[in-house]
Amino acid sequence: MRLPALRTPVNVDADALTEFRRDLHRHPEPAWCEFYTTARIVEELRARDLDELHVGPDALEDADDEPRMSLPEQATRDEWKERAVDAGADADLVDRLDGGNTGAVAVVEQGEGPTVGLRVDIDGLPILESDEEDHVPAAEGFRSENEGYMHACGHDAHATLGLGVVDAVLDSDFSGTLKVFFQPAEERIAGGGPMARSGHLDDVDSLYAVHIGLDHPTGEIVAGVGGFLAASGFKVEFTGASAHAGAHPEEGDNAIQAMAEAITSIYAVPRHADGPTRVNAGVVDGGTASNIIAEQARMEGEVRGQSTELMEYMWEETGRVIDAAADMHDVDAERTRNSRAPSAESDAALAAVVADVADGVAGVDSIMDHDDLGGSEDATYLMNRVQEQGGRACYVGLGTDHPGGHHTPTFDVDEESLRIGVETLAGAIEALSNEE
Repeated sequence: MRLPALRTPVNVDADALTEFRRDLHRHPEPAWCEFYTTARIVEELRARDLDELHVGPDALEDADDEPRMSLPEQATRDEWKERAVDAGADADLVDRLDGGNTGAVAVVEQGEGPTVGLRVDIDGLPILESDEEDHVPAAEGFRSENEGYMHACGHDAHATLGLGVVDAVLDSDFSGTLKVFFQPAEERIAGGGPMARSGHLDDVDSLYAVHIGLDHPTGEIVAGVGGFLAASGFKVEFTGASAHAGAHPEEGDNAIQAMAEAITSIYAVPRHADGPTRVNAGVVDGGTASNIIAEQARMEGEVRGQSTELMEYMWEETGRVIDAAADMHDVDAERTRNSRAPSAESDAALAAVVADVADGVAGVDSIMDHDDLGGSEDATYLMNRVQEQGGRACYVGLGTDHPGGHHTPTFDVDEESLRIGVETLAGAIEALSNEE
């Protein structure tokens, strides 16, 4: 391809981006409970000259067709809905978003040309944010107001990038259609599938996704991220029979013992010659008292693989050994999948566009053509959807100086990265309309 030598200068209101990001940072919400976050995004988008705005159920596949993975109980959702309304979200909109229908898709149409997508995620994490004086959100008054939850992975910045790119494209010479996907429930790798199957991606020629940080400093751009591990989360409910642990232990069927056997066994699943695989039991609980044979136990875990096929190998094998452990102890084990994401790779041609544009962005001092994520991300659903239909997709890494690692109480972003990100992404999007 040949790119034009000159592009529209990208005008970025850095103060407005910072203000919006800090508002979202104060109101982190977990997967499928992003009521305030979606409402604020929608409020801002409605103030723009958009051609289409698809909100909540209009942005996702119908939940009746494919039930939402990792959807919290209604009582939990009601609590988050109330918090959102108390924080200023529109009550009618919040009600419309319930049931696994958070998120939005913004559409800008500016004449003939390609349809380009940008995917950003919007959910937070169940982490207690630091209140130490050297933690900037605490020092400057935008620490999380939802105690026990925080934006510890930068999704507040991602949503802000989405809004900033809309503004930049509206103010540019871009010719074509832009779709920005504000995707919910990434942290539970549960929202990408419903958004990918919504139909809004079916005419997208090129898709960018973006993540801030990833252990790259401010000023460094990774033009094309790959190496996504396919992942699948699961939970297992073990059901046995209780008995007195001293008087009649033989009358019990010990759910905790079966769970312990299962945990040991899943780590013993043979590795695969075709590539790396992972397994982890991350949550376990059960029982009611030390003198009672446990009737109930529960575990949550995950499997990963370098490819989708390797992940499915681990899914099948861990299921086999969990069933065997349950049978050994005469206990029932019911396993359900509560999250899933395939693997994906960035298209080199799209990554080259990002690298070309980033080279002219102020503040960018290092450009990497490629890097492996080494983790999982359900943007891969959207990437695969576009690629399967003949389009291209690319995952962009936007460096930022963060004082704590991702998913830690001290995580934060260097807000200068917001400007750099908007200029790079908007420039890459405009460049696609000038390909020859």
